[in-house]
Parts: sequence; C-alpha cells; structure tokens
Amino acid sequence: MENPPKLKRGDKVAVVSPSWAGPGIFPALQDQALSRIRDLLDLEPVEFPTTRLQGTPAERAADLMAAYRDPSIRAVFATIGGDDQITVLPHLDPAPFRADPKPYFGYSDNTNVLNWLWLHGVAGYHGGSTLVHLARGGAVDPEHLASLRAALFETTDLEITPVAGFTDEELSWTDPASLSTSSPRVKSPGFFWHRADRVVTAPTWGGSLEIVSWNLAANRWIGPVDSYAGSILLLETSEEMPSAEQVFRVLRNAGERGLLQQFPAVLVATAKASNIENRPPQSERAKFRDDQREAVLRALHTYSPAAMAVFGVDFGHTAPQWILPYGGRMTVDGPARRITAHF
Repeated sequence: MENPPKLKRGDKVAVVSPSWAGPGIFPALQDQALSRIRDLLDLEPVEFPTTRLQGTPAERAADLMAAYRDPSIRAVFATIGGDDQITVLPHLDPAPFRADPKPYFGYSDNTNVLNWLWLHGVAGYHGGSTLVHLARGGAVDPEHLASLRAALFETTDLEITPVAGFTDEELSWTDPASLSTSSPRVKSPGFFWHRADRVVTAPTWGGSLEIVSWNLAANRWIGPVDSYAGSILLLETSEEMPSAEQVFRVLRNAGERGLLQQFPAVLVATAKASNIENRPPQSERAKFRDDQREAVLRALHTYSPAAMAVFGVDFGHTAPQWILPYGGRMTVDGPARRITAHF
C-alpha cells in the first residue's frame, strides 16, 4: 500500500463532515481553520453540502464520493469525529477512492473511514481535524503542522519525538476565547518502551480503540486476521475515557480472534484523561494512563508476549498531535529508541 500522491501549493482540498457537522454549530472555529489552510498551507479549502449541515449517512457518503470523483480536489480533511460514521460505510462505492487515492486526514470516529480505505487498498493519515487542530486557539501546534506538511507535500522520513509538554484539557467552544487561547500544558513523561529489542518497518493499522471495537463487534469491516500480519498497531482512546478494564477487554477480544497476535509492534497514544465535564487532578490523570498501560501490557502478555510496544506517543486525542501514516509505513527502532514516519 503506497502513500497517497503529494500535493502542490494552490491545490484544492475538500473539507467534509462524515460524522458530526460541528462546523454548523461553531462556524467561527471552522472559518479560522479555513483561513489557516489558506495561509499556512497555501491550499484552497472546498466545503461540501453536509460540512456544516448535518446530513444522513447516505448524504455524507455522497459528499465523500464527490470529493474523490472531483479531479481538482487533491486531499480530504475531516472536520471532526462523532459517533455514527460506521453507518456511512455501507453507502460508499470503492471505485472513486481506488481510481484517485488522494490523502484522507482524520482521527477518532474517522477511524471508520480510514479502516474502510485500508480494506480497499488506499492509505490515509491518522490525525488532523479542522475544528480541533487547525482551528486551535493560539496557534496550530508545530508538531501537527510539521507532520501535516510532510504528509501533504513531502516524500521524507520524519522522526516522531516526545514532546516537551502536552494537554488533555478542552476549552469550551461556546467561549469566544477558544479562538485565541491555548489550553494549559504539563510536562510530558516521554515515551515508555516495552521489549525494545527489534526494528520493525511496516504499514500501520488501528486508530481509535473504541472504533476498532465497534468494527470487531459489527464483524463487517474487519479483514482476515492474516491480512494484518507484520503491521504496526496504532491505539488511542477518546474523551470518553474508557477504563483500563474496558481497554483490556477490547484487546482480549482481539486476541481471542487471533488479531492482536499479528502485530510485532504497537504504538499507544498518550491517553486523554480528562474532558470538559470531568477534570481530575493531574495525579489521577497520571494514574489513569498508568492503569491503561498495564491493561495493554496484560493483554500483550497473554496474546502476543513477544510484541514491542511504545506508550505515550503523541497522536490521537491529546495535543500536540503528530499525524501518522495509516496504511503507509513507519519504523519502530527499539534498540535506538526511535520512531520514524515514512511520508
């Protein structure tokens, strides 16, 4: 599976809402994101009918297919996630996606589309959201912007490094200050390596743990287990903050299916341990992340004891967010303690 074709400055990019049409509720944030697409990336954003107006699953699928059928559109940005994108998938025709496999950017509920593309031989990128990342108060995070530019414009190897500080706190988008104010940050503990005894270069798969569990439960958008053999597993959890036991059970079920055993390397994101309604003290958040790590390690010990794992990688629901290949290749070098994305 090859990385999607690169863009050039001035190209048009689709901005779509395959899940929740959040831009219709928070238009000022969306407008700030569109301005940054123009100013920081020198690209021309194009919205579709359901970008700001909530559409049915079939209407949202139609927008996605229209974006891929339009030869002037060279990339597709999801505005945000949601909770029902799995209902969009049955309405998608693989033909336009295979005919013009342009890059798709999304995370969270967009794991559904990324996984669907993967099943049809089209690579994408895990990360990116116009409302969450490109509209971020203050400025776009430099890690996000560097990896986004690499994915869009460059054929390069980009090292994914620990960040100095991170945040898992949300600002209320009903407050106009969210357009200009950054969330408070705390020092990052860095990466935690487990069985760092090998070098794995392979395509990636996975994404939001909750969405992976839905696809496993639906048993419709999961391939034969051996089709994942040798891949690197990406795992991240959302603002719903699943408990450590819930995380273990999802991975246990994947192990019982024979799926977890297919991945020689696993990258686990810095877990979001607060949301806008629940902001525990930092000590409780650290314990939440430690408990999640132990749950993942417990599942790996049972079902894939030789797997290498790295925890605290900055992708997913915390910020900054590195954009990572999805179906494209990464290298996890245990002895050197280095992670590289091949864009």
